Amino acid sequence: MRRFPAFDPPEYVSWRPDQALARTFRERVEHDPARRAIVAELTRDDHRGLYAGLVRARLHDIQLKRWVRTGVISKAWLGTGEEATTVGPVHALVRGRDIVAPMIRNAAACIEFGVPLADMFRAYLGSADSPSGGRDLHVGDFERGVLQPISHVADVVPVIAGLALAFKLKAEPRVALTWIGDGSTKTGTAHEGTNFAAVQKVPAIFIVQNNQVALGTRVEQHHLPGGFDDWAAGYGIWGASFDGNNVLDAFAATRIAADRCRAGAGPALLVAETFRMGGHATHDEREARETFPASQFEEWGQRDPIGQYEGYLLGLGWTAGELTEVEDEVTGEVERAAESAAHSRDSMPAGESALGGVYAK
Repeated sequence: MRRFPAFDPPEYVSWRPDQALARTFRERVEHDPARRAIVAELTRDDHRGLYAGLVRARLHDIQLKRWVRTGVISKAWLGTGEEATTVGPVHALVRGRDIVAPMIRNAAACIEFGVPLADMFRAYLGSADSPSGGRDLHVGDFERGVLQPISHVADVVPVIAGLALAFKLKAEPRVALTWIGDGSTKTGTAHEGTNFAAVQKVPAIFIVQNNQVALGTRVEQHHLPGGFDDWAAGYGIWGASFDGNNVLDAFAATRIAADRCRAGAGPALLVAETFRMGGHATHDEREARETFPASQFEEWGQRDPIGQYEGYLLGLGWTAGELTEVEDEVTGEVERAAESAAHSRDSMPAGESALGGVYAK
């Protein structure tokens, strides 16, 4: 896709495909028979949807960064570099049936589950017609299957476990999924919620989104060597890992987990290895660059989830023109949404609206 020197990480602006990484991208899903079979069943429309989702997520973030740079908003929390960790799993679920509970960096989950892009932008503007009535930029729409995030990270884990328990008690073939940052795995609620889900054998999927940093604390500063691959065994539940920059691997691993959940096999814990190509928010980009060596940004920058997937699609026979067509369509969608949301800037919420959703009456 097009690169934007003013907004993209410099590693993406200068991005060129690496043949060795391209082979690794393909081999990642081909080495496992179950994942290979799932990917082989994807139709052209499925691939188009995944690619559009990745591009939409990236352009959503770029629009927010554009607003920050021009003073429209003060800061934004972005998922640049982690798009596949969100888009792949969401597409593996059933929209209109399953429930997702994103963290703020998983904004693509809201969009792919049907929350209008204009509403995503209105949330940052704090306008009266935003999804939360201007109170908070944590966006959700439960009617569309998106549980609004909780700013205290990992507190949503027991909530998702409770929703999954309801699905089990009602004998509904539904799945509840949430993401947990590598740092928030250290909270009590993350352990309590996961343990409850394990004991009750509920249809829940927990994705440990290891983006190598918790705000400004590197993963090796808060976690012992060895990663998170053995965490599922600690709870006695099924687990697997996937490449968080490979949308196909993310899709296939989540589809396997979801199928197990619907079959009554209990919860699953998936581990996604990815990297945050920026700061905790747009206000601390410099801190992020000082937290990690330049070589680490270069390494992960070369694994751009969009660039790698484009290479895979070209290998399937897609043309550059077809990819550009999808990108142009999504670009227009994002631009129209931003323009629509901008008209809401002067629509400030009334004071009494702060009580909505707080009290029963």
